[in-house]
This record gives sequence, C-alpha cells and structure tokens, in this order.
Amino acid sequence: MTGGGGALLVVGDVVTDVVARHRTPLAPATDTAARITTVPGGAGANVACWAARAGVRDVRLLARVGADAADWHRRALEAAGVRPRMVVDEGAPTGTVVALVGPDGERTFLTDSGAVLRLSAADWDEGLLEGVGRLHVSGYLFFAAASRELAGLAMRAARARGVPVSVDPASAGFVARFGVDRFLAAVAGADVLLPNRDEAELLTGLPVPADAAAKLSRQFPLVVATQGAEGVLLARAGAVVGRAGGEAVTVVDSTGAGDAFTGAYLAAVLTGHDVLAAARRGCRAGAEAVTQVGGRPRAPV
Repeated sequence: MTGGGGALLVVGDVVTDVVARHRTPLAPATDTAARITTVPGGAGANVACWAARAGVRDVRLLARVGADAADWHRRALEAAGVRPRMVVDEGAPTGTVVALVGPDGERTFLTDSGAVLRLSAADWDEGLLEGVGRLHVSGYLFFAAASRELAGLAMRAARARGVPVSVDPASAGFVARFGVDRFLAAVAGADVLLPNRDEAELLTGLPVPADAAAKLSRQFPLVVATQGAEGVLLARAGAVVGRAGGEAVTVVDSTGAGDAFTGAYLAAVLTGHDVLAAARRGCRAGAEAVTQVGGRPRAPV
C-alpha cells in the first residue's frame, strides 16, 4: 500500500438518464417494445457516487444543472454520500442522456448536454480544494469553451497545490468531433488518464490496446486503460507495467461501467492502495455496475 488520504473533488456532469432496454433490434418507422427507466446519472456524478460507496468519506462534486431537476439530483447525490456543489442554471435544462441498451447490455447514447457544458470559470471556488487529495475531471467538460476553461482552471489550481489530477476522455465520438490533438492539448498536465479501449485507440491511432496504452503513457505519467470485460492495462513511461483481469458477469446495462471503475479506483488510491490493487477494485466495481440498470451504485438496503 502507498500513502493516500484526503477528499476527492470531482468536477463534471450531472444528467438525467433515460435508459431504454430493448430485447429486439430497433424497428424503424414503428414501435419497439422496451423497458424504460429514468435514473440520475452523469459521468462525473457517477464517479463521485462510486467513490463514496468505496469508502471515501469526503467526496465533493462541482457541476451545473437546470432548475427543472436540481432538487431531485441533489437529494440523490446526498443520499449516496456525496457533497454536491451544484450551480443551478435558470437558462438551460438539466442535461439528459437517452441510453438505448440492446439485448447484449451494450448501450448507445443520445446526449443533450443542457446545462452541463455551461459550467464556467465563474462557478469555480478555490475553497473546493481545501483538504482534497485528488481532483478528477470528467472529459465531457472539454467539449465546450466555457466548461473547458473551467476544467483547465481547476486542473491548474490543483497542480499548484500538489494535488494529483485524473481525467477520463468520456466519449470517443465527442473526442473525434472535437479533434484528437485539441483534446490532448486541453488535458495536458493530467497525472492520470483513464481511457477505455475505443478512446485509447482513437487518441493514438493504434488498434492494439497495449500499444495504445503504452503510447499514451509517454504523454501522461500514468495511463489506466479499461478494456471492458477483459480488465485494465496500466502503463507508465512508454510501457505496460501491470494488468488486472475483469470479472465474468451477466451484463444487464453497460451504462456507467467505466464510471464505476474510476470511482472505485480513485477511492482505493486515496485510501492507500497501490495502483494495481486499485485497478482490481475498480474492475470489481465495473463488473457490479453492469449487472444493474443505470450508472450509480445500488442504494443501501
């Protein structure tokens, strides 16, 4: 185990997830039967909830939501053990994601960012970093000018205090539209990059996961590259230095699996585990996440 401690600050997104699970292929121009569930979500919020579930006593979240659902989201976050600092936006609704989940549990997202990307430098407060041991930034914030400025400000403030910074790229589709070089420049200075397989391939142009992780680790001190059911690769200084295997489970909904991994991984590092042990804990959380609907941990019973 290694030294850790302190609070976790997540700067990211809170959205409403509408999860539609369909057992048959989508039928164009007519109906497709589905089971539809509305749950609180958002990559940043999900990470915060899983970190709290994994034992971090002080998890803070900075995000922007619309007035339409602010109270519902605040209650859900507080019930999960997260201290939300939610900026209520009177000019835009809460972000919404429609997750189309097929029979294999794989999801496709339809995303309306709403208030998410209106988070701005004016919403930042240096006091958020008091007592913080790690800062995690959701990659979604880098895809709009205002939220990108805020993300950069938070990263610089954390690094000035010696607080390690992690970033997840969030969306291969959004990164592709934004531009790989622009994205890598925007997240430069992060201590840990947490891409999934598709994101790592896009960011490097390399189809072999180990090669992609190794290449990214020449730009970031540590790369933690998730591989779905196959586990995770850890890379430093141009080489893969560790692997953690995935767990075999029946997939119900893959929404939030990467967020679960990230939250549990960061919690383990903060509570003193080395990165390989932390990755194993992350894999267990990711496996749990895909056995249920939505991207948050199950509520305690």
